[in-house]
Amino acid sequence: MQGGRLHIYEKPAIESGRMLIGLSGWMDGGDVSTGAIHYLLESLQTTRIAEIDPLGFYIYNFPGSMELSTLFRPDTTIENGIVTSYNPPRNRFHYNAANRLVLFSGKEPNLRWEEYTDLVLNFALRSDIRRICFLGSYAGVVPHTRDPRLYTTASTKEALREMETHGLKPSNYQGPAGIVTHLMVEAARRNMEVVSLVAEIPAYLQGRNPRCIGVVVRRLAAMLGLDLDLEPLAEESRTFEATVAKIIHEKEELADMVQKLEAEYDRDYLDTEMGDLRQWLEDQGFPLP
Repeated sequence: MQGGRLHIYEKPAIESGRMLIGLSGWMDGGDVSTGAIHYLLESLQTTRIAEIDPLGFYIYNFPGSMELSTLFRPDTTIENGIVTSYNPPRNRFHYNAANRLVLFSGKEPNLRWEEYTDLVLNFALRSDIRRICFLGSYAGVVPHTRDPRLYTTASTKEALREMETHGLKPSNYQGPAGIVTHLMVEAARRNMEVVSLVAEIPAYLQGRNPRCIGVVVRRLAAMLGLDLDLEPLAEESRTFEATVAKIIHEKEELADMVQKLEAEYDRDYLDTEMGDLRQWLEDQGFPLP
């Protein structure tokens, strides 16, 4: 079955490779997961090497209102009576040889998680991928004027400790699971390393968040030694923040909320990241709130 669902177009020679995963769906708020992968695909020279057939992994005809059903159906374009495009979910592997890096972009499946993760993990094993890193995000209490907090979960304690050296905090969570959790459980059974890099993003903003995407991409570049031009993301972020600032300025209640979030964020940062500085300031007679 796996041979029929996983289409390998090219099998490059990979030694101790790394794989990044970005999936639309459950943990893609602000387009952080898919946006980071898309930026890397645009910035790095890659070749499409494999693809997972979407048939059987997704629900297209979901019962309910038209608005709800629309979320599940593939996009299509019809021009003058002719279907010019039909876009079912794509799950594709691209390879960047210069950095021994595989980029996997796709859509979180609605069905058959076991088979889907089996395809991903077996492809990684066959390609000598030593570590898989899932990129994600969730809505939290971070103000848009600050960088998102970054958290991590790992399939092994050794991988978790290494991720902490990159400034990522261990996650604490209880609730509905995404496919990355299933992926980690299965990876642990096979003695494979899977880690996550998850950004806590502003809950009050909808749509693509270039600042949060940029923070994740910068952290990845540092962790993986990638030579990237980050200025396009920085420029997009500045434009985005100027637009948000204008909207918030016109809404007094929202502006007050953002100020409170900023104060809480800064206080938490001083307590957890700059505890020595806080103590020094207090010793000098400048106590902080």
